[in-house]
Amino acid sequence: MTTMTEASVREFKMPDVGEGLTEAEILKWYVQVGDTVTDGQVVCEVETAKAAVELPIPYDGVVRELRFAEGTTVDVGTAIIAVDVSGGAAPEPAPAAPAEPAPAAEEAEPQGRTPVLVGYGVAVSSTKRRPRKGPEVAVAAAQAVQAELNGHGAAAPAPVKERPLAKPPVRKLAKDLGVDLAQVTPSGPDGIITREDVHAAVAPAEPVVEAPVPAQADAPAPAPAVAGYDSARETRIPVKGVRKATAQAMIGSAFTAPHVTEFVTVDVTRTMKLVEELKQDKEFQGLRVNPLLLIAKALLVAIKRNPEVNASWDEAAQEIVLKHYVNLGIAAATPRGLIVPNIKDAQDKTLPQLSAALGELVSTAREGKTSPAAMQGGTVTITNVGVFGVDTGTPILNPGESAILAVGAIKLQPWVHKGKVKPRQVTTLALSFDHRLVDGELGSKVLADVAAILEQPKRLLSWA
Repeated sequence: MTTMTEASVREFKMPDVGEGLTEAEILKWYVQVGDTVTDGQVVCEVETAKAAVELPIPYDGVVRELRFAEGTTVDVGTAIIAVDVSGGAAPEPAPAAPAEPAPAAEEAEPQGRTPVLVGYGVAVSSTKRRPRKGPEVAVAAAQAVQAELNGHGAAAPAPVKERPLAKPPVRKLAKDLGVDLAQVTPSGPDGIITREDVHAAVAPAEPVVEAPVPAQADAPAPAPAVAGYDSARETRIPVKGVRKATAQAMIGSAFTAPHVTEFVTVDVTRTMKLVEELKQDKEFQGLRVNPLLLIAKALLVAIKRNPEVNASWDEAAQEIVLKHYVNLGIAAATPRGLIVPNIKDAQDKTLPQLSAALGELVSTAREGKTSPAAMQGGTVTITNVGVFGVDTGTPILNPGESAILAVGAIKLQPWVHKGKVKPRQVTTLALSFDHRLVDGELGSKVLADVAAILEQPKRLLSWA
């Protein structure tokens, strides 16, 4: 039997999957202890402040340890999984009649389970998704590992202190109150520490003003009741991940950039007819064709005619940074919150190429697979609130961008066309812009150009 050494164990650390991210939450493990993994195999899915990302392991081996449970927020740079890369793909079976007594840890093995070398796990065929273990089971497992290592002659290291199980909001509460989670008695399922547990731990530590009492009344005053809420009437949802990042970004944008919003109501009947024609065009077979495609192209043409709108404000340098490229952001509602991935260099794409890029962007967002890179570097954004039946809105700028276009619902309305009132397809557009670098004239020109193209989409041919 080959003995595993510490040198054969590789630790995979939580990477920074975006620019400047400091933490990520482990959403799901795809492997368990004992599983064999190969270089490039996805081992877990994590959620950062920007998106959900699958993490591949960079080497071959056998999983020795999963350091954190699902639902735990882990700092970037912290080891999350340990893998034995010694080359032993599977454990050797124990001899039928050992010459000497088996170590205590092997004697304690459950009946019917084949003893295996520490870190090598069980055979691949028996790998199953096991229920999450509570702290007492984790401690027992750690003691078994220690006994196995001692049985192979390894020096007994100091016992490893188990990390208390608690959700990120509870950890923050404990930090704010100065409570050591290791000293808190958990009451939640699977040994998870709850908010009530933290409050209960801090309550006795609060100073109590003692009034003169008889000598025999030495019992401490009862702790004050912890204020709670009726779970049948309220539901509390922790703000984290994408939703937390979005909230912080919107607050920063709203109170940093002076917003101005302008509106225009547009007859888009001809645009809707062009959409139907393009759906029958062979060049667009298999592609996503809808009004958003032509609205996106109209905005790109308007930016080409008014390039000063495609800029950002550099507060540190006190400069306006003009962008000679357009990374067109498309706001997408997902189960994890609103995200804004963008199409890189959208200004260079033909209409079919733009259609393909939009289709890929939307499908990836709905699957929750948008990468952080896809949400970085945007220059202008479109948000289509019309899909919810809303006429229009006053959108808030994405940080670092100068303009955002909101598209309202397209409805059949009475409209004066060629001197007569007729039913026409009408929508309302709203353009918000940063008034530090886009004045009223420039913003109005951009919005007017978008409206003119949607009223007469043939202008795409002459203006593009």
